[in-house]
Amino acid sequence: MDITRRKLLKLAGLGALGLTAGKYAKIFAKESFNKISSMNIGSTKRWAMVVDVRKCLVKEDCRDCINACHTTHNVPDLGNLKDEVKWIWKEDFENVFIEQENHYLEENLKEKRVPIFCNHCDNPPCVRVCPTQATWKREEDGIVMMDWHRCIGCRYCVVACPYGSRSFNWRDPRPFVKETNSDFPTRSKGVVEKCTFCEKRLAEGLAPACVEACKEKALIFGNLNDPKSEVRELLKENFSIRRKPGLGTEPEIYYLV
Repeated sequence: MDITRRKLLKLAGLGALGLTAGKYAKIFAKESFNKISSMNIGSTKRWAMVVDVRKCLVKEDCRDCINACHTTHNVPDLGNLKDEVKWIWKEDFENVFIEQENHYLEENLKEKRVPIFCNHCDNPPCVRVCPTQATWKREEDGIVMMDWHRCIGCRYCVVACPYGSRSFNWRDPRPFVKETNSDFPTRSKGVVEKCTFCEKRLAEGLAPACVEACKEKALIFGNLNDPKSEVRELLKENFSIRRKPGLGTEPEIYYLV
């Protein structure tokens, strides 16, 4: 009887362990996630952004892309860095690309500021940690989305994102939106927000607001799965870098340097 009972408990323990291992294997296994994200790649889009840093730096103090994005998406201006909410912003090149060690880049490039966004990763860690599926990756085009109604403000996604691309609303943002765009929803206190590649504009056949606003044509948006697209041509003909590629997140923002 004791032997049977011991075996039974052992089997039950192994079963529980197997269920737990299976759960976490699905969460953390890069291979399985990439397999899902690459299914039917021939019949789907994969939106990506190319930033031509050389053109972007023609006017170093330019904020056209930032202003267009923030106006379109009702991003608040709270007036201080502590509570700052941002979808596009600029940082020093050497802080953005800490791991890049190309000694033959232009020396003054390291002192310049470059625009950064959500990277809409092919293997996004933010999606895997969200307990409510308030953030998810669209299968049809790879955009990492946000559902602000589902967001419970746990900020797991903020911690998981290695790029600092998500902002948390510590205060009610609505009083800090100068002119509300009625075509886009406002957010509330206690939720996370970020760039969504202007998915609403894409559905209407329009380019992202930042791309449309850039006078220097330094931002190029397109479908990576189309070999004839402008983004594919640019990446084929120019040297490009990405942020922290060694993490395996597969970011889809490319910088031409």
